Amino acid sequence: MTAVQTSAEQSGVTTGQDQYPAGAQVVVRDEEWLVRSSMPTDDDGTRIEVVGVSEFVRDQEAVFFSGLDRIELLDPRETTLVMDDSPNYRRSRLFLEAVLRRTALPQSERRLALADSFLMDPLPYQRRPAELALSGANLRPRLLIADVVGLGKTLEIGLTLAELIRRGRGERILVVTPQHVLEQFQHELWTRFAIPLVRLDSVGIERIQREIPAGRNPFTSFKRVIVSIDTLKNTDQYRHHLEQIRWDAVVIDESHNLINRGSLRNQLARTLAPRTDALILASATPHNGDAKSFAELIGLLDPVAIRDPENYRAADIEHLFIRRTKISPEVREQMKGQWADRGPSHSVHCPATPAEEKIFKELAAVWLPGDGGTSVSSVPLFPYTLLKSFLSSHAALRATVSARIKTLEKKDDPQGTAAELAALYRLSELAADLTESDSAKLAALVRQLREEIGVGPGSDERVVVFSERVQTLEWLAEVLPAALGFKGRAARDCVRIMHGGLSDEQQMACVEEFGLADTPVRVLVTGDVASEGVNLHRQCHQLVHYDVPWSLIRIEQRNGRIDRYGQARPPEFRALILTSEVEGAKDDTVVAERLLEREDQAHRSLGTAEAVTGLYRAEAEEKSLIQDLLRGRTVDESLDARRSGADDQDAGLDDFLADFFGPVGEEAPAVEPTEPGGSALAAAPSTALGTESSGGRADASPVLPRLFDSTAHFLDDALREVYPDARERLDLDRDQQSGLLSFRPPTELVHRLKALPMDYLREQRLRERMLVTFNRRLADHSLQRARESSTSSWPEISLLTDLHPVVEWLTDKVLVGMGRQEAPMITANVAEPIYLVQGVYSNKLGRPTVVKWMGVTWLEAAPRRPGEGLVDDDMVSLLRRCGVGPTMANKRRYCDPVPLRKDLPDVLRTAEAFLNTHRDAWDEPLREPIEQYKRRLGAWHQSTLTGERTKERLADLADSLLTTGRPLLRILAVLVPDPDRKDGDDGPPLVSLTAPAASPSRF
Repeated sequence: MTAVQTSAEQSGVTTGQDQYPAGAQVVVRDEEWLVRSSMPTDDDGTRIEVVGVSEFVRDQEAVFFSGLDRIELLDPRETTLVMDDSPNYRRSRLFLEAVLRRTALPQSERRLALADSFLMDPLPYQRRPAELALSGANLRPRLLIADVVGLGKTLEIGLTLAELIRRGRGERILVVTPQHVLEQFQHELWTRFAIPLVRLDSVGIERIQREIPAGRNPFTSFKRVIVSIDTLKNTDQYRHHLEQIRWDAVVIDESHNLINRGSLRNQLARTLAPRTDALILASATPHNGDAKSFAELIGLLDPVAIRDPENYRAADIEHLFIRRTKISPEVREQMKGQWADRGPSHSVHCPATPAEEKIFKELAAVWLPGDGGTSVSSVPLFPYTLLKSFLSSHAALRATVSARIKTLEKKDDPQGTAAELAALYRLSELAADLTESDSAKLAALVRQLREEIGVGPGSDERVVVFSERVQTLEWLAEVLPAALGFKGRAARDCVRIMHGGLSDEQQMACVEEFGLADTPVRVLVTGDVASEGVNLHRQCHQLVHYDVPWSLIRIEQRNGRIDRYGQARPPEFRALILTSEVEGAKDDTVVAERLLEREDQAHRSLGTAEAVTGLYRAEAEEKSLIQDLLRGRTVDESLDARRSGADDQDAGLDDFLADFFGPVGEEAPAVEPTEPGGSALAAAPSTALGTESSGGRADASPVLPRLFDSTAHFLDDALREVYPDARERLDLDRDQQSGLLSFRPPTELVHRLKALPMDYLREQRLRERMLVTFNRRLADHSLQRARESSTSSWPEISLLTDLHPVVEWLTDKVLVGMGRQEAPMITANVAEPIYLVQGVYSNKLGRPTVVKWMGVTWLEAAPRRPGEGLVDDDMVSLLRRCGVGPTMANKRRYCDPVPLRKDLPDVLRTAEAFLNTHRDAWDEPLREPIEQYKRRLGAWHQSTLTGERTKERLADLADSLLTTGRPLLRILAVLVPDPDRKDGDDGPPLVSLTAPAASPSRF
């Protein structure tokens, strides 16, 4: 505690001991700093992240600890009152607005504050994950987003993170994704939400480690990062770094990969989960069919949600789990016109060539004989491995045969393997004779691409071709360009190959090139590494299965790459079906074609195919199917047997899982209407910077108290105030018709831009010039134009949102424009001085639980005792009634601040008494869900020492979320009467707080 705080506490006025709310100014080491965020530590007091305000530290970022440094949170009784001589009191209005913007929303505010501010369509179903995360149903913002492929999970994650940031709970963010979607995820969060993530791929981490001192934690260099799970899962290398960091929010995409206990991915998740407040898991296929494994995933979110990991229902986790399909009622209704209906899946029959029929005959006779015959292989499943490799390509068959020969030749039992080796040698000879002209599938593929789809020189049509086998992919990439008529350089550039053997940089480059309209790539041949999470629909609506995976889940995942939200044209699917006339041949009509039909049926009737077998994992589906084929079952018999529970030791499993893959998340969560610190101004049509005429929307929300009707108007006035000579100093150019702002960023803004994606900074040369706009249509057009570029997918124009670095920079510039502990005096339409006071209650974690914006009147002559002054807790509405706005005149009348300052202690006591009177009522929306959680925690019994420690930790966490201590108070401004105006004069009546505030507003 500082000397200033001690003095204030003794006088009965709190300055918020160990509370440093965002937006407050503090003095540390004789320099002024603006608080960004704060949280308590176990050993060093409160940790506060700040940015410099005074001259020598301006715009420098720093971290201080109250236990190590003398941090002076200035005594509000010592506030200096100053006159504002700016036109229309612009400086004062900007200052008040900046304080409103920089103050975190309280935890009890459940409604979305920024949903209409971003570059995304207004689809309520995409808002519901954020609403669930903030609903208070869970102790912390934690959830599993399990929407099926294509519904826009990245957008749902982005909106959730944005809301957390506005609440001061998103300063430190870690996003973990598969390596091939790193850039895609980073791109979406910046271009749509203005949330910058620094990409730490393998190259990025190496670069940082070269730049920082040896042994330093690389994750402290940036506050918001995105990294691949393949990089981070090396827990031996990164565990000690991760264990030293506490995150505000962690996102793990494709989280079904975390399920297997003991795996490196699972260890990573178990390291991160207890070290973050918010945890968002995302997966279209979150269940592997095992109740205990799924409970393990849910346990990362909330360890006490499931008492018995082998016996629980969907209702037990409805506060943590949301899942919709394309045919869910809310999705179906809201998606009209936003997502083209899925086209049919075409089976393209490819009659086997004579050379291929020889192999079919060999496989049927020796490896997969019917009528009770015995296979030459001693490994029951290997003959089907051979069959699947052959159905893929002769190149894949050669690789499979060669690998098996090497394995058998190393064995010590030559007699036991002699027959199989001989059969393998025969297959090897047959496969060696195959050429491109012997491939019926290749001929059909070229015909489909050229004649049916229209791929070729002079055409912009694109297609993605899937195959399970790397050998097939490499062979197709080699032969397709010439077969499609491409020559010279075009032949080198028209086809791209992608598989798991490529580096993360190579995989991301493939996805980016395929998504840019102006690149020469026309065909992407890819393995199933691209079947999860990758957007391939930007320039493509055609997909070909060169070979068909023996899993409904994998087929659906592949199709979901082009059948997803934002697809403008009906997606079309083709599968090459190799057919044979050999008796007993198990060609593609036996398995592949039937699986395609069943996947299509399930998609149209259920919205997803993953629950058909009840296995929920592609690998399990394939293994089960092959085992059933060995038993003599057909594909339909196998699928129907699994669904009915036949041959399943856990016959009740399907009924259990039906809860999770049925109507989970169909109803929107109930959100109590609340008022965060008073009602806000209604949004007025905005014309600042051309927003109204150019398609922009006023972005005020009833959740946010605002003095300006839009961020556009705020920024417009802020530029005039901070840079009156902006045209010269910033080389500022504004297009009033389109709403485009173009300017040269000053040094302090360039310093902040280091948090932006490196590629974006470099490619758009942002350190030299920035192009920004509030016009959504213009920003969206720039984004679409970038996708049509061959050089970069990053748009040159970015949308200005409340989270954009430019808006945050100007907001801070406005805040520090007011001197240390100064508050302006504003001549307004009031009968007596009204003090504008901010009151903030916080919890033990330093997060605001109650935020109040008040008008307080204290008249010494009034017949009231100290502490019984008058309070209006709707400051924004009060300012409107008092005529404070852009049209008010500033007559620049001097007002003596001495008598006003004399009343500050009484004003502050009045404000604190008012807050204390109503604290319990305001705290109720927060307190009840915490008490419910503590009751559930009390019923959770764990016999292990680790379990008991977890229970104690969660109990402490629950208690730490409740309001504690006294409120932090701050004098923001004083409304003073106009000396030339008397009650009864022409004009609106003078405003006076004639009675104590009525029942408190809730928020």
